[in-house]
Amino acid sequence: MTQETAEHVAAMLRNARGEKGWTQGQLAAELGTSQSAVARMEQGKQNLSLKMIQRLETIFDRTIVNVAKPQMTHLRVEGGRTLSGAVDVNSSKNAGVALLCASLINRGTTVLRRLARIEEVNRIVEVLTSIGVECTWLNDTDLRLRRPAVLDLDAMDVDAARRTRSVIMLLGPLLDESGKYRLPYAGGCDLGTRTVEPHMQALREFDLSVEATAGFYTVQAPPADSRDRSFVLTERGDTVTENAIMAAAHRAGTTVIRNASPNYMVQDLCFYLQMLGVSIEGVGTTTLKITGQPKIEAEIEYFPSEDPIEAMSLITAGIVTNSEVTVRRVPIEFMEIELASLGQMGQQLEISGEYKARNGRTRLVDVTTKPSVLRAPEDKIHPMPFPGLNIDNLPFFAVIAANAHGQTMIHDWVYENRAIYLTELNRLGAQVQLLDPHRIYVNGPTKWRAAEVGCPPALRPAACILLAMLAARGVSELRNIYVIERGYEDLAERLNTIGAKVEYFQD
Repeated sequence: MTQETAEHVAAMLRNARGEKGWTQGQLAAELGTSQSAVARMEQGKQNLSLKMIQRLETIFDRTIVNVAKPQMTHLRVEGGRTLSGAVDVNSSKNAGVALLCASLINRGTTVLRRLARIEEVNRIVEVLTSIGVECTWLNDTDLRLRRPAVLDLDAMDVDAARRTRSVIMLLGPLLDESGKYRLPYAGGCDLGTRTVEPHMQALREFDLSVEATAGFYTVQAPPADSRDRSFVLTERGDTVTENAIMAAAHRAGTTVIRNASPNYMVQDLCFYLQMLGVSIEGVGTTTLKITGQPKIEAEIEYFPSEDPIEAMSLITAGIVTNSEVTVRRVPIEFMEIELASLGQMGQQLEISGEYKARNGRTRLVDVTTKPSVLRAPEDKIHPMPFPGLNIDNLPFFAVIAANAHGQTMIHDWVYENRAIYLTELNRLGAQVQLLDPHRIYVNGPTKWRAAEVGCPPALRPAACILLAMLAARGVSELRNIYVIERGYEDLAERLNTIGAKVEYFQD
């Protein structure tokens, strides 16, 4: 940014802030930065990234820097570099989204500490704000939520809701709303047919009526009751379980949910609800017994635990670049199968002693990758519900298997399209053979080569391509990375802290 441009931006910011009647501190809270940083921006002394300029343009609804640029953001990767150092795992995206939805159950104030600042979280915050929830960023990662006595569901931000699959998780928290309301169809990753019927089956147990109409679900909220109920989920899905838990949390009776997911985001949700006074037995098992509270008004702060999927992403970065990297704050309970599978492939890992996460419940370790010679596993690699290998960690084994000697079968039985997206690794020199929409063979080892690749519309395959680019000598480009920003907070910058060279750019 030239000095002339910086001074222009400074003047624009001062004027825009003045029109809103905000102090520098209020703008800093909206941006998730410090007041001193805002002061430097308004003096023309702060270098602004494209991402910061876009955030300012969104806040003030105006063009800050008038340059001809498309909205798509890309990554340029200088690969073939050896990584080193240590990096912390951020809090869980999936837990954060569930906790945002669950905050509607609390008529008091919820403060979520160290919340991931990702696009998926931003979209849910936009939805909550639009229906009347007061959402205030206290700093870069802490969010305070205060819901009004009556939510304005007719004012819901439909565009924001359609850009996230998580909007379906509002049905459980909104169980006690009176009358009818509409909820937009959910969006998110393109992973083929992912039916919402399991959600509907679970919520019908609470007498919630949902009718699919053109582009919306028309919802009839049930009358309050204090009945005991017991049911089995036909699908042990994470979000289905969370929706059922949130519905049960503000029903006065006792609900028994069988075949519930005990996965990491479900446990985080349960820990939060227990702090609100909801009795939940069986956390971490497939049978939950929940005695709800029909009226909850609490002042509470909660720390979401660390993300095992991000942990696997960072560990994969160390493995594919054959580097010694320490990934700190790894939630070991949700990574044991993955780490054992890596050990069977010959990957050397150093694992520290355990310590507790900030929520006081989740067990953490530090994991250090060592340069290793990998071999293909004797059996196929496939996911299973927790405590098996996590479905969202499965794609990373495609990149890792590409570095291993021999042939690996990866069976992604949950999603019918995701295996197809992993064939994009072939553009970088991998040998991935598609057997059917669920299975691939990966032949290694790979001599990675730089390439330009369009970002697939699914989060984890997109991250896999970025990680493979770290290993490919030369300069690669990953085009249109919105899907990565949906699920990772500043992944490129954090990879750079351990020796990668990744930069954002726009055409």
